[in-house]
Amino acid sequence: MNIALIGYGKMGKVIEEIAISRGHKITAKSTSKNPINQLDFSQIDVAIEFSTPIMAVRHIEHCINENTPVVVGTTAWDSQLPYVKDLIEEKQGSLLYASNFSVGVNIFFEINRKLAALMSNYSDYKPEVEEIHHTQKLDAPSGTATTLANDILSENKNISSWVHQESTLPVTTQTQMGVVSQRFEGVPGTHEVKYNSEIDTLEIKHTAHNRKGFALGAILAAEWLLGKKGTFTMQDVIKN
Repeated sequence: MNIALIGYGKMGKVIEEIAISRGHKITAKSTSKNPINQLDFSQIDVAIEFSTPIMAVRHIEHCINENTPVVVGTTAWDSQLPYVKDLIEEKQGSLLYASNFSVGVNIFFEINRKLAALMSNYSDYKPEVEEIHHTQKLDAPSGTATTLANDILSENKNISSWVHQESTLPVTTQTQMGVVSQRFEGVPGTHEVKYNSEIDTLEIKHTAHNRKGFALGAILAAEWLLGKKGTFTMQDVIKN
């Protein structure tokens, strides 16, 4: 594949390395100094977007208007997802987005949903979510933590909402779930779900050792997206 990288920070550089190792070519790169509207899309098979929340939708629009499938790893633009889905349908475009492209994290998502449904029968256990990332991460909570929390809400009848706080777990009511974000230098990403009761604690945890898992997942998603039309997530890749 000929790939355009929309955003060429630390993640973009790892994606480039893995893409080349899998036989693909990086034929265009967009940065703040080389904006997307200056790229030649005529020979691009797919774009991979890891930029900033404020730019993500603008980049998606440009790729769709260029008839180029786009894989989006930027998070915190979800409020505009209905508009983007309508655009994809109108233009017969191709979009695959995820809060986390790591294969391990997406398996973790599946485990989290199944555990939440099981724990719904045990109201004595109260869930909480903790995420830890590097200090350069722009959004808090992380997109992954948001997905974990929302999936627990959808599966666990004992929890009606979640509350986020940085550094320390927020004070919550019985039907609320706490989500806490921590920021430390050099941490690629750690996510933990706990169920606490008076007698014990049940924990599931995913720890990323580096950015390679995220980057490989983005390349696998791009390979999977070719030839497809519509809006997809990483769960579609994992299940197929």
